[in-house]
Amino acid sequence: MIMFDILMYLFETYVQSDVELLFDREELTDELSRAGFRSDEIGKALIWIEKLAALQDSDRHPYLTGVEPGSFRIYTAEEVARLDTESRGFLMFLEQIQVLSATTREMVIDRVMELDGEPLSLDDLKWVVLMVLFNAPGNEQAYTQMEDLIFEEPEGLLH
Repeated sequence: MIMFDILMYLFETYVQSDVELLFDREELTDELSRAGFRSDEIGKALIWIEKLAALQDSDRHPYLTGVEPGSFRIYTAEEVARLDTESRGFLMFLEQIQVLSATTREMVIDRVMELDGEPLSLDDLKWVVLMVLFNAPGNEQAYTQMEDLIFEEPEGLLH
């Protein structure tokens, strides 16, 4: 999943290091090319990021029509093929502990479905969640919680 590698590179280089992201598409493409990524994959990754930004800028939430409190998500066959049982369970867990809302969950699923390649691993899904939360205004606390879930080492014995 080269496109995912590009997204991870951008996230780690700019977000995690507090370096300002270049919004000039041409400069960013040149930098990614110098880092060894292919131009076709760079284009796909930049479109993925632009679509994520478009989800944030939207005043409407197309995914939430008819969603009532207490309702649950039924996944399509295509989504099940990309998100295994463990990943779907993790998304439900994140909703239960209020790291994800119904809106941010749908944004995560939308972005997962736009990734190229094989089904996503749980670790890769965690990074997609982190990218979505970072880009979703008003989710700073959820982002911090998700960061803790990714980077904290469990203490004691795991049973």
